[in-house]
Amino acid sequence: MTIPEDRGVLVPVKSFIGAKTRLGGLLSPAERARLAQAMAERTLMACRPWPVTVVCDDREVAKWAEAHGAVPAWMPGPGLNAAVTKGVQMLADQGYKWVTVLHADLPLLSGISQMIDTGIGDATGGIVVIAPDRHRSGTNAITIPASSGFGFSYGVGSFQRHCIEAHRVGLEVLVLDDHEISHDIDSPEDLWALDSQLVATMCAPCTDLFERRP
Repeated sequence: MTIPEDRGVLVPVKSFIGAKTRLGGLLSPAERARLAQAMAERTLMACRPWPVTVVCDDREVAKWAEAHGAVPAWMPGPGLNAAVTKGVQMLADQGYKWVTVLHADLPLLSGISQMIDTGIGDATGGIVVIAPDRHRSGTNAITIPASSGFGFSYGVGSFQRHCIEAHRVGLEVLVLDDHEISHDIDSPEDLWALDSQLVATMCAPCTDLFERRP
């Protein structure tokens, strides 16, 4: 595969310690950290061979990113939206014309070429590709022109807000409903919707997780 030099991937990754607190009733802090790291590693593997920058505010995550072939971008304190905005601008300054922002908790992800290439082709701008979560509430992946001035607004309902923001900055919205991208892990229900063997593969201490299912 020929990788266009003008397209990059940005993956925000929080500290693995204390991650996925909404799973606290099911998993211990160590298990949650293991699960979060395993999903993040799966995400980076799925991004290959595209160049990946990991936005982080944790020293261990920065070391982890570098060890897995990504470029760590140290951005402590600004919050997710500000960190992603700064990360996109950084890549724009490096010459990237398109940036795909991808969440790191997508356990079904096997590749991202469709997310990067869909709707872009030889376009010079004017399109935002959004892949919502399976509830069509959050935004699990988004591809934007790097210098578009797009404002990020993650959280519940971000899919709709990002569609509105795209129109505000004069960009056409292309929605990509992709099964691999749409399934993120925030709640126990998200885990129950997965195959138990997949969860055990990602997190060995979680092998008995489905026996704890209410």
